[in-house]
Amino acid sequence: MKIALVRQKYSDFGGAERYLASLAQCLAASEHEIHLFSSGWKKKETPGTGPRGITFHHVPVVTGLSVLEVLSFALNARRLLKSEPFDIIHSFERTIYQDVFRAGDGCHREWLKQRKKIDPWYKIIFNAFNPLNFALLWIEGRIFAEGNYRMIIANSKRGKEEIMKLYGVPDEKIRVIYNPVETDRFRSREAIENSRLIRKTLNIAPEDRVLIFVGSGFRRKGVAAAIRAMARLGKGTHLIVVGKDSVASYRSLAVKLGVGPAVHFVGPVSDVEKYYQASDVLVFPTIYEPFGNVCLEALAAGIPVVTTRICGAAEMLEEGKNGYVVEDPLDDREIAEKVKKALELDRGSMEEVNDRLLQHFTWEWHVNKILDIYDHLDRMKNGHA
Repeated sequence: MKIALVRQKYSDFGGAERYLASLAQCLAASEHEIHLFSSGWKKKETPGTGPRGITFHHVPVVTGLSVLEVLSFALNARRLLKSEPFDIIHSFERTIYQDVFRAGDGCHREWLKQRKKIDPWYKIIFNAFNPLNFALLWIEGRIFAEGNYRMIIANSKRGKEEIMKLYGVPDEKIRVIYNPVETDRFRSREAIENSRLIRKTLNIAPEDRVLIFVGSGFRRKGVAAAIRAMARLGKGTHLIVVGKDSVASYRSLAVKLGVGPAVHFVGPVSDVEKYYQASDVLVFPTIYEPFGNVCLEALAAGIPVVTTRICGAAEMLEEGKNGYVVEDPLDDREIAEKVKKALELDRGSMEEVNDRLLQHFTWEWHVNKILDIYDHLDRMKNGHA
């Protein structure tokens, strides 16, 4: 099939970006003709070329104002996609022309509701009149309107229920396909040595307890709550923060709580598996997360997960066996209590649970699920359904 994939920015960093890069390569390896429409990509690809049979198409955008960038990408992507025939147009972005839409970023409408938990009053007022929000909500309404899609993919049951509730999309038009994970990458033979080297680099003693947070967008994903929870656990506990964002306010918070030297901001890294292997628990107290690849990565690395009910990957956890779920993402006392419990979990039993779970979330399984949808839609288009 000739398949168009759409994402505004394409790179090899970030959960959503790494996911699309891997999916594009897997589809190309399956001998499909892959065209990727994007306004920019991190690697030095040029329009018309790409790795392993991927053709890149540059979508021009108006820069300067976010609202103009979002609208211009959506409109220009539609124009370019209409200029040549494709068997399947699969969008991973809020666009207005596609066969399949993967709601990997969730619903902006729900995000605006959830962010009121952490926003001061003046930001809540600003967001109510922000033209960017009007643009995103307009595009989102177009995406989920009847006749504007052929199939929606949600990456969690919670995400599917959210779309059905907010936009009335019928059950049969939404498929839940959980994200895959590269288990071998996170469970490497060098795990013990990697742990030793990372702890030595960060001046963390072998006997100390290490919490890890992974993700960019610290406010939404709960770095402040993670720091407060870690401070409750006392001496001998460290927190490694992996991801891209401004860290000044979070450093100040750690210093204020008396744990400044024990909170390590390492920025975005390409070898994140080494940091999981050096850690004892993933703490991910997000206030809104459609899935959360980091949770599966942590399980693959053999460490338990503490995350929130609103994180889609919480559906993967068997509480008391491979992690715990927090009800209130802002309650650092609850987070700390769940982390204490997670630190006491038996690693041998947890490995058995995770092996059983993760065998269903390989890239081969995932790509086959995606191709099943493509084949189904292609047969319908050609009158064979």
